[in-house]
Amino acid sequence: MNGLRKFIGFILIAAAVSVSAQSVKVNKETARIKGKNADGFEVELEGTADDVNAALTKYLRTFAKLKLGANPLTTSEVVIGGSNYKSPVYALTKEKSDRTTAWFGIRSDEWPAEEAEKVSRELERLAYDFGVQFYRDKIQVQIDESTRALQAVERQQQRLLTENKNLNIRLENNQKEKVQLEKSLDVNKLEYLTLLTKIEQNKKSQDSLAIALEQVKKVVEMHKEKQKKVN
Repeated sequence: MNGLRKFIGFILIAAAVSVSAQSVKVNKETARIKGKNADGFEVELEGTADDVNAALTKYLRTFAKLKLGANPLTTSEVVIGGSNYKSPVYALTKEKSDRTTAWFGIRSDEWPAEEAEKVSRELERLAYDFGVQFYRDKIQVQIDESTRALQAVERQQQRLLTENKNLNIRLENNQKEKVQLEKSLDVNKLEYLTLLTKIEQNKKSQDSLAIALEQVKKVVEMHKEKQKKVN
């Protein structure tokens, strides 16, 4: 029970800490890609580099193919805003204390001018959507944990309700048995007293019979003596 209370307390504290809504802000930023400047947008997130990297890889795969082993993350066959592009979009992360930034950008020299301008306008939305999705997924993990905690508490509550029901049934049966035993004890006491009385009466009867037996023996002996004297 103490372990359950501590567990519930931990969940409540975690929920209180994470109750405030996350705000996603996107900033225009330049990054060095393959020795050249690349224009793009970055979003700062509350999370470790490993968590953000994993989420970023998953996100990029929703609209592009990733080149294996590429650093920074490099896409091909990009589909943005319903249009297909062959030129690459780059993404990288950078850790800052307890926060990590995710950056999306392109090198203009790798894109046709018209496509580069169009995609550049979409990069801010990509960064923003990623930030929103990252926090929503993070909160979903908390929801799943809280749901499991809720289910554990509900199971424990049901177990206690069932236990309480069984204990009350046992208590009721015990009370009935107690009443029956008390009745049996009263009967036993009465029978005990009756037996003592009968034993005492039996003893008195035996004493009376012993006296009568001696008297009858004397009468028999007297008649035998009398018989011997007949001639």
